[in-house]
Amino acid sequence: MNYKEISSVLFVCMGNICRSPSAEAVFRHKAHEQGLNLQIDSAGTIGSHAREKPDHRAQKVGISRGYSFDKIKARKVTVEDFEKFDLILAMDKQNIKELHKVAPAHLTGKIKLFLDFSANFEENEVPDPYYGGAKGFQFVLDLVEDASDGLIKELTS
Repeated sequence: MNYKEISSVLFVCMGNICRSPSAEAVFRHKAHEQGLNLQIDSAGTIGSHAREKPDHRAQKVGISRGYSFDKIKARKVTVEDFEKFDLILAMDKQNIKELHKVAPAHLTGKIKLFLDFSANFEENEVPDPYYGGAKGFQFVLDLVEDASDGLIKELTS
């Protein structure tokens, strides 16, 4: 994949209320700082939280680090997303499996693990912090920030 040709990125987790909206907020901020003009969105593999705002704990941690969650609302991944987005980044391997069930066969190459872009952590999946405490949300943001930096490096170098 030629990352210099990427103009749109979709972040995906299960419910689209913790990990993927955090990734959307962080990456949008960092891309804007670098002057990148990208379409950035997030979605979930399930639709049970559709139209809900991100989890208040995710927002609290993100806002404390300077990220905006304005206008982010949960939605379910659609087949059209695979045509619309150049890169679809899953938070974990289960989400990759779910995305492969939805994706048109000729577009599955767009699906990657987000932490493949991380340079400073050994984790390859962003853990779901939903049932944990504040430290889980902080760790998710650490991972997301690092992977966002790595992705921006790929897009700009």
